[in-house]
Amino acid sequence: MSKSLSHVFLPVFGGTALVLAGALVFANRNFGQSKIEILETRIGQVEAHAAAAQEKAKTEAARAAQLELKVQEIQAAAAERVANGANLTAPAPSHEGTYGLGRPALEEEIAAWDVDVLPDGRGLPVGSGDVWTGEEVFADRCASCHGEFAEGVDNWPVLAGGFDTLANEDPVKTVGSYWPHLSTAWDYISRSMPFGEAGTLTADETYAIVAYILYSNDLVDDDFELSNENFAEFEMYNKDGFVVDTRPETEYAEWRKEPCMENCKAESAVTMRSVFLVETPPEGGSNSVMNDATVEGLPTFTADGPSFIPAAAPKPEEEAAAEPAVQEAEETDEATELVAAGAKVFKKCKACHQVGEGAKHGTGPALNGIVGANAGSVEGFKYSKAMKAASEAGLVWTDEEMAAFLTKPKDYMKGTRMSFAGLRKPDDVEAVIVYLKSFGS
Repeated sequence: MSKSLSHVFLPVFGGTALVLAGALVFANRNFGQSKIEILETRIGQVEAHAAAAQEKAKTEAARAAQLELKVQEIQAAAAERVANGANLTAPAPSHEGTYGLGRPALEEEIAAWDVDVLPDGRGLPVGSGDVWTGEEVFADRCASCHGEFAEGVDNWPVLAGGFDTLANEDPVKTVGSYWPHLSTAWDYISRSMPFGEAGTLTADETYAIVAYILYSNDLVDDDFELSNENFAEFEMYNKDGFVVDTRPETEYAEWRKEPCMENCKAESAVTMRSVFLVETPPEGGSNSVMNDATVEGLPTFTADGPSFIPAAAPKPEEEAAAEPAVQEAEETDEATELVAAGAKVFKKCKACHQVGEGAKHGTGPALNGIVGANAGSVEGFKYSKAMKAASEAGLVWTDEEMAAFLTKPKDYMKGTRMSFAGLRKPDDVEAVIVYLKSFGS
């Protein structure tokens, strides 16, 4: 007599369920183990950084002690010479043909000045720096001129981007898009930066800043570490965009001759104008615009001088009359000025956030109507655990809370994914908040 189908399938289904449950437990266990390993690795990295920093502090303290001892020795020697009747301020003895000043430089003195770095890595000191350290140093020492994301501030140069502009008539030449050798960036930063504090960066800080600039140009990942060992291996985006200048050998001899000064033209004329004009926008900086003017009406030139001197076009009376009213309106409309200033400061935020019509989520959420709204309330954006917790706690983005967050995001909200270091100037914070309010609140 045959068995019932239920007697056959029930054991099979039951066994399958047991196998699936076991697989799920095993997968969860593996996931937890992987998470633990990642955390252990990260802790190891932090401990390594802390140990390196401690060792560096010890080295610098020992160096300071040596210098202090050297100063004491020099002062003691000078005091001894004075006690023995020597005149420390007497003029240097004169020698025939020379002033008798100075001495040959010592090898160690020459080595101290020999700090140039070549494209193949020659001249680099021993050291290293990673992207995350570079972000912190850049925010502290460089961002006031070059922006938090190397986007440039006011007239200070932009250091990132411009890759798709090199073929344009007005290309954006940045470290990432244009410079052919990484050594140029390292050498220049080490010698000349930060502005007004040249030479104060350590070798490790310089490596870290260069690594962060590469990261800002999307040329490396966030776990990249630059050192004297891998420096020469890195190839820049525009390394093949330059050629060796052979004009001294191939061309100069053709036109470096005595001018004939005969059969010269009796009259010369301007045949074209500059393609571009540089204008200064109201908010500062410079902007290249097309020059639509023609050569008509320009003078010709002879040995006696120009045929005439063009007169400046008079400013329309109505435009001149309107200027005081416009200036007066700008002085009284403080809110408008703050919105304009906020738009300028918000350029630091555009890499992650959008505002205005059609704004979409990016690395960060769209910020329309953010001022006055509950934290973590923008629909469609996946917030960090820290922001979700703040939302559940009832945090509202009032002017005061928003100002505190924008000043130092990481200190204000531990665990936030927002990597922005913060706005240092209270005026910038106020301007950004007013600017955000112009998109709803």
